[in-house]
Amino acid sequence: MHNRFFSFQNLWIVLVLVASSAKAQYSEIFEKYKDKYPEASVVLLNQESNLFINVTNGIFDITQQNIQENLYLNEFATQRSQESISFSSFYELGAIEASSFNYDNNKYREEKVSTFTQKDELGEFFYDDIKSVNFIYSNLKKGSRSQLKYSQKIKNPRLLTPFYFGDFSPIAQNKFSITTDPSVNLKFKQFNTEGVKIDFTKQEKRGKIIYTWELKDVNAFDYESRSSTHRNVLPHIIPFIASYEVNGNTVPVLNETKDLYNWYYSMIKEVVHEPATPELVELTNSLIEGKENDLEKVKAIYYWTQLNIKYIAFEYALGGFIPRGANEVFEKKYGDCKDNSSILYKMLEIAGLKGHLTWIGTRKIPYSYEEVPTPVVDNHMILSYFDGEAIYYLDATGRNIPITFPTSFIQGKEALIAIDDKNYRIAKVPIIPAEKNFIKDITKLKIEGQLLTGSARAEFAGYAKIDYLYAMEGLNTKSKRDNFYNDIFEKGNNKFIAQNISEINREEYDQNLIITYNFSIGDYFKQFGDEIFINLNLNKYISQHRTDPKRKREIEVDYKNSYVFETELQIPDGYEIEFLPKSQNFENNYIKATIDYEQLDGKILYKHSVICDYLILDLDQQKEVNKLINDVEKAYKEVVTLTRSK
Repeated sequence: MHNRFFSFQNLWIVLVLVASSAKAQYSEIFEKYKDKYPEASVVLLNQESNLFINVTNGIFDITQQNIQENLYLNEFATQRSQESISFSSFYELGAIEASSFNYDNNKYREEKVSTFTQKDELGEFFYDDIKSVNFIYSNLKKGSRSQLKYSQKIKNPRLLTPFYFGDFSPIAQNKFSITTDPSVNLKFKQFNTEGVKIDFTKQEKRGKIIYTWELKDVNAFDYESRSSTHRNVLPHIIPFIASYEVNGNTVPVLNETKDLYNWYYSMIKEVVHEPATPELVELTNSLIEGKENDLEKVKAIYYWTQLNIKYIAFEYALGGFIPRGANEVFEKKYGDCKDNSSILYKMLEIAGLKGHLTWIGTRKIPYSYEEVPTPVVDNHMILSYFDGEAIYYLDATGRNIPITFPTSFIQGKEALIAIDDKNYRIAKVPIIPAEKNFIKDITKLKIEGQLLTGSARAEFAGYAKIDYLYAMEGLNTKSKRDNFYNDIFEKGNNKFIAQNISEINREEYDQNLIITYNFSIGDYFKQFGDEIFINLNLNKYISQHRTDPKRKREIEVDYKNSYVFETELQIPDGYEIEFLPKSQNFENNYIKATIDYEQLDGKILYKHSVICDYLILDLDQQKEVNKLINDVEKAYKEVVTLTRSK
């Protein structure tokens, strides 16, 4: 008994020692953050950026020093070993220090990175002067830490960048500071900081002014598909230099939108005055020949540019801001958004018309020019054309865009429109109503044996047509096209087969696309004895707008849209209606839907309409939409009953 006791006791001691040894593999800081963020794979222990602004005789010297320290909480650490730092002619890269730290014998041991490789970052459709320095942290594993320090010289005082107090991983410590000469007048705009306890200090030290913002313990930013930009969620600060003093004079930099416009215009004034080549003049005149009015001339030029100038993004140095000349774009037949706008401008000028180069931010940039009169407010250039009170927003980087439609990603955005060297106009791009972006499907049905057969005419308008044409571009085989048709037109169930498809107005910018087709659906209706049961809700479109009740963020769509499904069912000979569902209406502030049934001349007429009148839904609005969808889906279950005539 005595020996058995000591054996059991010894086993217990061994187990304790093993457990202690296992726990000792990880540091206290690892245990702390593993308990605090059990679902995270990495914690940013420190995210720090320190900006230094000096001015000598009106010449800026701006350096930004960055520090990032990570702690890796699981085995995915090895997948994070590769690191990359981007830089360009505007953001010159300075010294880099990088190390990994692995915990061994109760101590972190440093392994410095010694090999750094530089490469150009070039893509098929995007060319810029951005380069990257790439390296690998040694032996990263669960419990490891990494540290990265590097500096950047910001070559233009207008190009300060935002600082985000958040990331896709938790952050233990955020710090952003600016140390500047007193002669520099700085402005700061804060976004999404309501209710966020950011510690801010301002102090004078050794002839400098130091601004510091600190925020601790920030939870991970949750990414969800179809969410709006992270700029609408993450707390962040946008600093910018409003002006500076030199020799007793105040020199504006970006104090107001006018300052930004003056800088922008200085980079386009030479381009717009370049004379056109005879070849470009000849082409333009051939396009506008016989056109009845100015708008028809603009259309001809705009549509030619969409079709013939391939979009490739170029951002080399100031090429990110300066359009290439129209003659160069015409010769090469490709260009970026500025280049497309440049050739449009020149061709309209040849036609005796006035276009206006226009800067604009896409919907991923939520700022206004008044809030942030800096280059972070926009990322795109188009051409505006005034026709009386109407403004047409011409974006030739897209394809199949009617002149009456802006590209969908600039709807609702402010446009900074160049008038001349001193004057500009800010206008808001309209949001296209749902009723202009529609699909209307008119179907005629027959019951033939065990099949439901029919013919249909689908009409696509607005952005719905544009999306259809984009989707068709990559379908270069019959099988791919057949699969696409069966998917987009599917009715009833997956035994739907479309045939004899014909497209009308595919190449006509200003006409709706018409598609006709025949189809059959197997195993759809049910027949028991003298009764036939058939659900005429062949297109349960509204269900795709349901959002996950566990969703944590708003949801954004590309455009408002509407659908109409009209179905005519021929009542089979020898049958009559036994039961016809009641018509119903459903409506809230975001979706309107109707389902109507009617009997007329041996036919059942069914109509289902859906209007989605929103671009973004917050969580409460999603709940309202989901509730309406539930009600509509109950109506989708209603079945028409036919019985043999007596």
